[in-house]
Amino acid sequence: MATSNQGYIASELARNDFQNTYDLLVRACASHPERMAFSCGDSHLSFAELARQADALARYLRHGLGLQPGDRLALQLPNSLQYPIATFAALQAGLVLVNTNPQYTAAEARHQFRDSGARAILVLDRLLPLVRAVQADTAIEHILLTSVDDMENPRYDGDEPGTQRFMQALRIGAELPPVEPVAGLERLALLQYTGGTTGVSKGAMLSHYNLLANIIQTLELFGKPGLLEPATDVRIAPLPLYHIMAFATNCLGSVGMGLHTVLIRDGRNLDEIIEAMLRHPFTLLTGINTLFVGLMNHPRFGEVDFSHLKWVTAGGAALNDEVARRWKQLTGAPIREGFGLTETSPVVTTSTSISPHRDGYIGLPLIETELRTVDDDGHDVAPEQPGELWVRGPQVMQGYWQRPEDSAQALTADGWLKTGDIAVLDAEGFVKIVDRKKDMILVSGFNVYPNEIEDTVMCHPGVRECVAIGVPDARKGEAVKLYVSLKDTALDAEALIAHCRQFLTGYKVPSFVEVLDDLPKSSVGKLLRRELRDRARAEVG
Repeated sequence: MATSNQGYIASELARNDFQNTYDLLVRACASHPERMAFSCGDSHLSFAELARQADALARYLRHGLGLQPGDRLALQLPNSLQYPIATFAALQAGLVLVNTNPQYTAAEARHQFRDSGARAILVLDRLLPLVRAVQADTAIEHILLTSVDDMENPRYDGDEPGTQRFMQALRIGAELPPVEPVAGLERLALLQYTGGTTGVSKGAMLSHYNLLANIIQTLELFGKPGLLEPATDVRIAPLPLYHIMAFATNCLGSVGMGLHTVLIRDGRNLDEIIEAMLRHPFTLLTGINTLFVGLMNHPRFGEVDFSHLKWVTAGGAALNDEVARRWKQLTGAPIREGFGLTETSPVVTTSTSISPHRDGYIGLPLIETELRTVDDDGHDVAPEQPGELWVRGPQVMQGYWQRPEDSAQALTADGWLKTGDIAVLDAEGFVKIVDRKKDMILVSGFNVYPNEIEDTVMCHPGVRECVAIGVPDARKGEAVKLYVSLKDTALDAEALIAHCRQFLTGYKVPSFVEVLDDLPKSSVGKLLRRELRDRARAEVG
């Protein structure tokens, strides 16, 4: 299934003279410099203020730290105004961003920093001990520190040797020579790390062209009459910007569309989200299934004014039909689900409140996005028949950073990305995800890879064998269940979970542990993950 208007992206890039993703901010400042761009807590940035501060930081990164175009800058932050400032500073300076989850353990952070070769990092100051613990194993030379409340209560002086405060960097950078934006649409802009069936986290290489193409694709859809009014629209953005969906949608996309975006520091803090909803007359909201469930169960949900809400965008995890029905009943606004991947910058399909919609499906492909469903031999299957979903379009990544073999496995010679998702396409092009070909587990919108969990569990001397699977969970979409057989029969579930917490981010830690005398195996001794997964899902209905 192919979309029409081939050549639209190229013509839009040429018409707007885009040379760099930073040009999204240049374009916004040219047309509405004083319009509010971002809010977070009690702090706000207009588009002009965002550009001014990003420019100061770009000067500091290039002239103060000596970073060169192509060098990698890691960001390890929660949602904050510092995030878009650093993003557009890096893009202006020609650096490559590396988004990093602030919840990572030392082992997870070490792999990402070392694999990316990041020379500098902007990190929340309370996470400095983690960076110090792994720095010797990485290429990190420069550490910029910031506090959650730096914009309200700026700190300029630091007492940590070998570091610089973010606010002081802005102050110094404002006095340094200008930095001209580095042109080149095929240049690398972002290393966004994802996982794989081996459990090894890989950096998807997203170019300026990839990111801008995906923004233009969504603008083409959302720019239709009767949808957005950028001068007055306000988007509540609880999802973390280090996640590709939020980064592209709530950071780059919001600037491209000229929206006022309210960043929520902690998307798990429902009180903070409700307070933002009460404070701002919001018209748009992005979230995931678990967030909608939590909000609807919040005691102050009934106080929120939803009369201006146009529609809600869901992504990152499957949307439950009953949750969508209940949300529409309580708020009057529909939830429209989208689909994407880290490797597609990220949006592949989506819909709006006035777009064609089919219940149970995840929308239509964006403009210039081609979809196929194929069998195991790569042959197209008939409409409405399940097959692996393949995607081709201008938003598809360049490949995986320094992993040519993985890139060759994921991308065909003629540009098709093998998603690993089993889907059906109907005759009109609507898409439904049926299952995942890979064994990846999706917990609250985050990819969790069984092999990573199993490798961690097998490090415990009391474990003989283990298998990690995903089971349906009303709150998180999926939860991790661990099956184990033991060498040490005195070992219990609590001890295994405590072991996992030492080495894994919280959302990767198993929620359930079941001990079996032996795990099922094939005739050649291969552990039968699917048999255990089917058994577990049958038990929960």
